[in-house]
Amino acid sequence: MISEIFNPKTFVEAEAEEIRKKVGNERALVAVSGGVDSTTCAVLTHKAIGENLVCVILDDAFMREDEPEHVAEILSKPPLNVPTKVVNVRERFLQSMKGLRNAEEKRKKFRETFYQVLSETAKNEGCKVLVQGTIKADIVETVGGVKTQHNVLEQVGINPVESYGFKVVEPLVTLYKPQVRMVARYLGLPAEISERQPFPGPGLSVRVVGEIRRDKLETLKKATKIVECELEQHKPSQYFAVIIDNEEESRLSEVNRIKETVARLLNVPSRNVDVKIFRDKATGVEGGKRRYGEIVGIKVQTMNGKVHQAPIPKIVSLQAKIITENPAVARIFYAVKDLAEKKPYVVGIRSVQTEDFLTAKVSEIPWATLNKIADTVLKECGDVSTVYYDVTPKPPATIEME
Repeated sequence: MISEIFNPKTFVEAEAEEIRKKVGNERALVAVSGGVDSTTCAVLTHKAIGENLVCVILDDAFMREDEPEHVAEILSKPPLNVPTKVVNVRERFLQSMKGLRNAEEKRKKFRETFYQVLSETAKNEGCKVLVQGTIKADIVETVGGVKTQHNVLEQVGINPVESYGFKVVEPLVTLYKPQVRMVARYLGLPAEISERQPFPGPGLSVRVVGEIRRDKLETLKKATKIVECELEQHKPSQYFAVIIDNEEESRLSEVNRIKETVARLLNVPSRNVDVKIFRDKATGVEGGKRRYGEIVGIKVQTMNGKVHQAPIPKIVSLQAKIITENPAVARIFYAVKDLAEKKPYVVGIRSVQTEDFLTAKVSEIPWATLNKIADTVLKECGDVSTVYYDVTPKPPATIEME
């Protein structure tokens, strides 16, 4: 693998010099999300240009609970000593995303608002350069048409100088995630940053499937905390929670076809299988290109009414069969726990193993852990009636829902 011959010391020395050349005597702005890419970028750039760097965290409402202040504290104190300020722009982002349901529309609106805010911040701080933590996978997915990463500009024909008033410097653009982590460790970032779960630039906005509403977002933040806490011990490459409106399409023939496939492959009576096709769609990948497809929720019960806890590899095989037979489907959810009373939302658990984030396998999480997560989510999130496990690899699904 390329990361085995990658030398972070050599990279840091060369890239710090390159940053100094590109920034010159100008002041530069960097926006940190708390993820490993943007934080590593900030620390590397601070090493290169020192106090000429202005580091901000845009509190856009889509970060985890109390995350902006926590990340700012980590960066600002020793050993990193990168002064960081939090800019509260929650209302602006929530208003800009209001009413949008389509994933790509949401990503593009986030990008538009994000750079408008950064443009204003750069002018206020006297910065003519924006340094950002774009990595190789961001470019590959955006240019390849899988999904728009908000931090990809020039590569898709957007001139940042004309549009926003600053030039862009991207120190990490030749690296994939494992290499970024190596650089982070070399720079002395604490493990909670260097080994941190990948977190999308648009944050939880892409894990709220469909329309973003305040109550829905707050429920996702609670579920996120539960899922991350319980899955950390299993060390997946990436793991998180998603939330979906509990509203389904009426597609009787498709539902019956999927139901029969599930019954046959899991060797259960079809009357014990419940299938629903959700109204909102998820992003999938087909032939390297993005496609929106249906999210199918499957609940299988045993004769005594308990959830049929089939082995995860068997459910993944079932998923492949369903999507092959039903090309409109992009993602399969398998129910872990379900309440009798229908409530506004369902929560999905996502956990994958991956080397480069361009392909990913579903993690074989023990049923005991899945049950514990589901019990806690249903107890603490009063507007959720079902917890599912997402059993779709990449491809045909993307890692993130949107």
